[in-house]
Amino acid sequence: MSTYELLDELEAGELSIQYEGEEPPALLEWAIAEFSPRLAISAACQADDVALIDMAYKIDPNVRIFTVDTGRLPRETHELIDALRTKYDGLNLHVLEPDAGQVARMVSKKGLDLMKESVENRLLCCNVRKVQPLTKHLDGLDAWVTGLRRDQWATRSDIRKVEIDHDHGAIVKLNPLAEWTKDEVWDYVRENDVPYHALYDQGYTSIGCAPCTRATKEGEDLRAGRWWWETNAPKECGIHCAIETGGLEHELNALLGERDDD
Repeated sequence: MSTYELLDELEAGELSIQYEGEEPPALLEWAIAEFSPRLAISAACQADDVALIDMAYKIDPNVRIFTVDTGRLPRETHELIDALRTKYDGLNLHVLEPDAGQVARMVSKKGLDLMKESVENRLLCCNVRKVQPLTKHLDGLDAWVTGLRRDQWATRSDIRKVEIDHDHGAIVKLNPLAEWTKDEVWDYVRENDVPYHALYDQGYTSIGCAPCTRATKEGEDLRAGRWWWETNAPKECGIHCAIETGGLEHELNALLGERDDD
């Protein structure tokens, strides 16, 4: 646990108002000074994430960064991770992985492409491969930084720059890019020669696991390419928007409760 008291809701609200209208590096500089080394940037390898990495590295080259290798990422994602490590010497980037036993049990029970069968199965896959390893990592932090923006999707339209993350032990959640638009992110990436995901040049606007992401068409929402086969389902995996159903919780508890015989 932290040696000092983390923020309460009132303090988080006041800070969010204070940094509203400020450029992202201002909030990053404050957060790094306040919470390091128990602060980390969550990077899902989107354009927003690489912009944050560039900003934070310029403030503190030792800033902690983590990403989750779900085991189903496209080749281009791994290439981007290599490019980031080449660009930023000594980059403190940790690649998290899901529990192999949980993945094996899920695949044995549901099949490798279970996510195509139902929304519940898709949420289960996201939870095992992505949410669980992230949650475990956040348990050792006081604060984390995300690339969330208000214009990405309806569920993100009211995010604040400084929040209390009650889904992850009431640690502090920082969203420095909340006010920025897609164009502002890309202007920063290009002006600062930041490495970015190659699939963007193939028409992708939001990138996740290979089986669950496609390029978007002109006029579609930015996240329309995520789980595109679903109808009236949330375009969220459960990391930034808690999604729970009785069936999902039952399946997850079954996977977590069983042990490997090996």
